[in-house]
Amino acid sequence: MKIQSSISILRAIMLMIPLIWMINYSATGQIREEDEFERMLLEEVEVENPVYKPVIGFGVGNLSFFGDVNDYHRFLLGSKPGIKLNISSFLDNKRRFKVNFFFLGGKLSGNERSYIDLDRNLNFESEIINLGINFEYNFGHILKPGKLITPFLSVGLSSFQFNSKGDLFDSDGNRYFYWSDGTIRDVSQTSPFAYRGEIVGRNYNYETDLRNLDLYGLGNYPQFALAIPVDAGFDLKVTERVNMRVGTSLYFSFTDVVDNVSSQGAPITGRKRNDWFGYSYVTFHLDLFSDPKTRVIERLFAMQEFDYTTVEDEDNDGVFDFYDLCPGTPFGVEVDEDGCPIDSDGDGIPDYRDEEPNSRPGAFVDENGVEIDPDDLVQLFGASSEAVLRNELHLYTSYEPIRFSRYAGIANLEIPQKFKFIDLNNDGYISYEELLRAIDSFFDFASPLTTEDIYELNEFFFAQ
Repeated sequence: MKIQSSISILRAIMLMIPLIWMINYSATGQIREEDEFERMLLEEVEVENPVYKPVIGFGVGNLSFFGDVNDYHRFLLGSKPGIKLNISSFLDNKRRFKVNFFFLGGKLSGNERSYIDLDRNLNFESEIINLGINFEYNFGHILKPGKLITPFLSVGLSSFQFNSKGDLFDSDGNRYFYWSDGTIRDVSQTSPFAYRGEIVGRNYNYETDLRNLDLYGLGNYPQFALAIPVDAGFDLKVTERVNMRVGTSLYFSFTDVVDNVSSQGAPITGRKRNDWFGYSYVTFHLDLFSDPKTRVIERLFAMQEFDYTTVEDEDNDGVFDFYDLCPGTPFGVEVDEDGCPIDSDGDGIPDYRDEEPNSRPGAFVDENGVEIDPDDLVQLFGASSEAVLRNELHLYTSYEPIRFSRYAGIANLEIPQKFKFIDLNNDGYISYEELLRAIDSFFDFASPLTTEDIYELNEFFFAQ
C-alpha cells in the first residue's frame, strides 16, 4: 500500500511536467507566429532595478524517519507522503540569496522487527506539523544566470509538533504476541490444537498513545521540538515564471523521543543521539507578481525621451505649458484654446483688465482698453518734427473702420480731385504704395494735405 502511494505521487508529478511544457510551448508558438512587421516595431529590453515579489511554492514528497525505531527497508516501507507549502523572496537584486518560509505536514513512522530480542518488536506513527524559515544560496557567484538547471543549498530553523501512536492491539483489543519464529500469535485462544495460538497479522491501526502509556519510564515528555533543516537540490526552469524544484531536506531535531524510545528509557534503551527525519520532494514555484526580467516596448518611441514639461500647467488655466501662448495667466481668468485671456472686443486688452469692454472695432485704446481720441493720437505721434516710423504707420491708416467711412456703400469710386496727384501712374486707383508715399510726405511736412485729408484718404483707400 505504501509503495503504491509513492508510485501514484511520482506518476502525478510526471504528468504535470509535460503539461506545463505544452502550455509554455503553445504560448511561445503564438509569439513566433506574430506578424513580421509588428515584430520589427517591438524591442525587448532588460528591466532596470526590477521589483521582486514573494514566490508561492507547493508540492509533495516522502518523509523518512531516522531514529531508534527504524524500518529495514526504510525508503520503501517506512516512507510516508507529505505536503509542503513555501513562500520565498529574494534578498538581493542579483537574485543569489533567498529567504523561504515553509510549512511541512505529513506522517513519520517506524516499524522494527527482531527475531532475537522479542522486546525489540516496536512500531510507531506520528503526525507532524513543521513550520520554519531557511536561507538559500543558488551559486550565482559561480554560475551564469538564466541556466535551465540551477542548484541550491539552504539551512534554517524550524519547529515541529508530533504525537506518536503505537499499533499494539489487534481489532479485538488483544495485545500482539510476537513468537520466536517471527510470527504474531493470538495467545488468547484455548483450543488444545492451537496451544501456540493462531497466526494473526497487524492491522496497522495506530490506536495507542505511547506517551500516556509510559512503557519505558520517559514520563510526560513534550511533543514539541526545534530542528535545523538542511536542504539541497536543483531548480528546473519550466517558464519565465514557473520553476520545478527537486530536493531533499534533512531535519536534525533537538529531541530523542519522536519514536517514544530514548537513551534515558528502560527496559528499552535507545542510542545516544537525537531523532531526525528526511523529506524528498518535488515542488512547483510560481512567480506571479514580480516585475519581468525584460519588457517589450515599441521601438518607434524607444529612443525618444519623455519631456514631462509638456504636461505641466504652471498657471492652472487648463492649457499645458508647452502649448500655452500666454503663460502666467492669473488664476481663474477665462482663456481660449491657446491659453490667452479672452478679449471680447479684440482691442488687445483682455477682458479681466479692460475698463471699456465694448470698444469700437479697430479703435485705438490705451493700456486699460479705453479708446483714444484721434486728435490726441495724432498729437502723440505727429507733434514731433521727427518723421514717423514706418512700423507706426498702421496707427494712422487703419484707425477708422470702413463701416464708419463716408465712402461706405459707394460703388465705382472716382478719385477725388484733391487726391489725384497721389495716383502717380494715373490708373484711377490709389495703391497701397502710393498711400504710404503720401503719408510719408505728410509727416515730412512736404504735402499740401491736412490731418483731416489724411483720414479721408485712408477711408477712400479702403473703400476702393
